[in-house]
Amino acid sequence: MNYLAHAYLSNNKPELLIGNFIADHIRGNEFDEYDTKIKEGIKLHRNIDAFTDVHPQFKLSKRIFYNGFEKYSGILIDIYYDYFLAKNFEEIANQNLNDFSQNAYGVYDSYKEILPKSSANFLHYVLENDIYCAYSDIKGIERVLFHLSHRIKHGVMLNESLNLFLKHEKELKQHFDVFFSDAKNLFLVNKL
Repeated sequence: MNYLAHAYLSNNKPELLIGNFIADHIRGNEFDEYDTKIKEGIKLHRNIDAFTDVHPQFKLSKRIFYNGFEKYSGILIDIYYDYFLAKNFEEIANQNLNDFSQNAYGVYDSYKEILPKSSANFLHYVLENDIYCAYSDIKGIERVLFHLSHRIKHGVMLNESLNLFLKHEKELKQHFDVFFSDAKNLFLVNKL
């Protein structure tokens, strides 16, 4: 899953949110300097990623992008699933996406002193582009994929996957619905 889903599955707990946000920027187990709850957020992020990688619906979704984007199919599904989450956020989360985003951004900003450098740099991009809200619009997704293509510097324009996405959007949404229901049941139920 991508950043919005990870943030949502942090269950409005600031330290879990921070750990979840920085986890991709921390190698191995190099996080002893963080307090216990932030460490739990890092572990939560990794558990969510492990769950995602083996989920049958996620695997089915990835296959749609094997023709031309196989190496990046997981990244694409992470982002397209965040699109479905953002677009249907109020229905899924019983909360306004903008309010949720502003709250998350505020938490990130209040912890910016402890963020790894790469997380701090990414946070600047997130805030400047209001990424969580941008995920709710297909043009925002296209822009995110365009920027990501330039960051990974592999010569693959991920935004060109948009045609495949639009062609299979209904099927992908069905995959997402099953997948995210399972994710919520695993990571949010009884975690309040």
